[in-house]
Amino acid sequence: MKNKILIPSVVCGGLLAFLSFRYINANAQPQGQNAIIQQTVMAIMQEGHYAPREINDSFSKKVFDKVIEGLDYDKKFLLQTDYDELKKYQFMIDDQIMDNRTDFFNQLNDIFVKRIAEAEQYYKPILNKPFNFNENDSIQLDGDKLKFAKNTADMKARWEQLLKYRVLAKYVDLKKTEEKKAKDSVGYVAKTSAVLEAEARESVVKMQDRYFKRLKKLNENDRFSLYMNGLTSAEDPHSDFFPPEDRKRFDEAMSGNFIGIGAQLQAQDDGKIKVQMIITGSPSWQQGQLKSGDIIEKVEGETGPVDIEGYEIEDVVKLIRGKAGTVVKMHVKHEDGTKQIIPIVRGKVEMEDTYAKSSVIESNGKRIGYIYLPEFYTNFTGNGDRTSGKDVENEVIRLKEEGVDGIVLDLRNNGGGSLSDVVDMAGIFIGKGPVVQVRGRGDNVMTLKSRQSEPVYTGPLAIMVNGGSASASEILAAAMQDYGRAVIIGANTFGKGTVQKLVPLDPFVSPEARKSIIDSWIAAKNGDAKFEGIGSLKLTIQKFYRINGGSTQLKGVTPDILLPDVYEGLDDMGERKNPSALAWDKIKESDYSKTNSIPNLAAMIGDSKKRTSTSETFNLVKQTGARLKSQQDHNVYPLNEAKYMAKIAEGEAINKKLDQIDSAKTKLVVMNLKADLEKVNVDTSSKEKNKKWIDALKKDAYLNETVNVLNEWIKVVAMKPTTSNK
Repeated sequence: MKNKILIPSVVCGGLLAFLSFRYINANAQPQGQNAIIQQTVMAIMQEGHYAPREINDSFSKKVFDKVIEGLDYDKKFLLQTDYDELKKYQFMIDDQIMDNRTDFFNQLNDIFVKRIAEAEQYYKPILNKPFNFNENDSIQLDGDKLKFAKNTADMKARWEQLLKYRVLAKYVDLKKTEEKKAKDSVGYVAKTSAVLEAEARESVVKMQDRYFKRLKKLNENDRFSLYMNGLTSAEDPHSDFFPPEDRKRFDEAMSGNFIGIGAQLQAQDDGKIKVQMIITGSPSWQQGQLKSGDIIEKVEGETGPVDIEGYEIEDVVKLIRGKAGTVVKMHVKHEDGTKQIIPIVRGKVEMEDTYAKSSVIESNGKRIGYIYLPEFYTNFTGNGDRTSGKDVENEVIRLKEEGVDGIVLDLRNNGGGSLSDVVDMAGIFIGKGPVVQVRGRGDNVMTLKSRQSEPVYTGPLAIMVNGGSASASEILAAAMQDYGRAVIIGANTFGKGTVQKLVPLDPFVSPEARKSIIDSWIAAKNGDAKFEGIGSLKLTIQKFYRINGGSTQLKGVTPDILLPDVYEGLDDMGERKNPSALAWDKIKESDYSKTNSIPNLAAMIGDSKKRTSTSETFNLVKQTGARLKSQQDHNVYPLNEAKYMAKIAEGEAINKKLDQIDSAKTKLVVMNLKADLEKVNVDTSSKEKNKKWIDALKKDAYLNETVNVLNEWIKVVAMKPTTSNK
């Protein structure tokens, strides 16, 4: 769940209300569900989007390029002749939108289905013969640098090249395994290269079987969703079309909970479904009989037992999920070979990894509170009452009870979430005051203010960010920076400065059109399932601005203390990489007063530069970042075994460097809060997960430097005994 910010209806109350009384039924009523969805989405875009683009030839070209790239980025299905035929629509999609037609999609869909069927015939004959890994051929894995195949012969050659690459990769893995066995076991006779090559081909055949099974499972509606997202992303990168199932998953991710049994599943190579982990506190955990390692053979719900071997994970999940309080029976085979039917009452499952959590760090005789917040979650589904704003406030209070001298709030790789929660969270540290400005269509500017009567915590505060910190994370970091309330540490943030609202499409469709869709849907489904609507639109309706007037759009937030970042130079990092992104601009600043909480920021910046410039870990970060960028720029892999091994060695060297970075030697002592000890020791799984988290914090070079910075702040505070730390 990255790069998002959503607002509950109370915040934007009435912004789109005028649309709710207008059926999207202008001119001639379009025929068919796809045309109705297209017309509805584009009408709402034009009337509700923050900055709708003109529907013209330029827009048409963007949509055309995005749809083709999204459907066939690797260029392993469409031929050059297909592309040339479809290219006639390059500047006509805008006209089709105006005429309520979907001709481009219809023809693209027909061609794509045909090419999938053809491609499915290629792989088995190709994989039926041994490959020669002593030739000097290679493969380009960057789809942007590939051209479409000229004809079917050219396409077969492309598939042969791709399959040879996959077999080579598997063959090398198998060979390494055999070499290790021979080294570890005296007298072990390693398999020959010919045998390993045959096993590698057999493995890739199974992989391709599953791949085409998934492809053929995708129906016209799935491909149309991709087409619609080509339309929405041509407006801006964060407007999306969600079919009903995708909307459900989005809501669950935003809230951090769902109704189910709480078992994480994993598909096996033989088509079986294995229980990977039981979520602590979930219905499965409470029932106690389902275990990690169990193979699920059947799922018995309201319609009887279903044999799930060969099913996709998402289809198994659909069978398991259901209404809270109902029973689902799991037919399982335990690791000891015994079988059992386990009844589990479905209930709320909370994904604890989504929620804020904290620890205490001891360094140089000081106690630093550390809060990790993976996203700004809130309760959009009604399944729970946890919100990130309230949870972070509770963590701050608990850390104060632990007697901490300073607090670190870690927003690295936090892609955002609820706008109301970020406003509440700012109040924890500033009390009352403006937090962010929101501008809607027509230059209507609204300032969102914290309602907290006084700050919960006024002591030393650091906020950690990086290139994955977006949206709500940027709002909080920017506000704390503008107030002078916290020192911001890390790398430049993502640069997403827009606000989205989820808009259901069904209320905007005329009753006649809706009835037509339902009738067609029932006929196609034979009336066996419930119609859940035509979908929703995540619509960009506002831009947000710092209280100093500047936008975070494109530019993001520049930390007070910049630390080297391995991924900063990669091409796909940041909003600025997307040509459809909205522009940066500035508005009038809010009426606010700086707290000037940081007593020695200039000195802290200078001291941090000295430390990082001589740090072995951060110098390694710079070197590894350069190598990673070079590898991204040269994404050609040899299909010669020796040369491939050399290329892989380069990648492994980078991975080793990354492991070194993630295993930095620090003097941090990290421990759980006393109040959390019972929870983290509740079972073996919880103990192991907690140990991994604590160990990772101890090796975190970025956290170590952040603690160093906070220690300097604390040292100055200690020299001023009258300073309050609420």
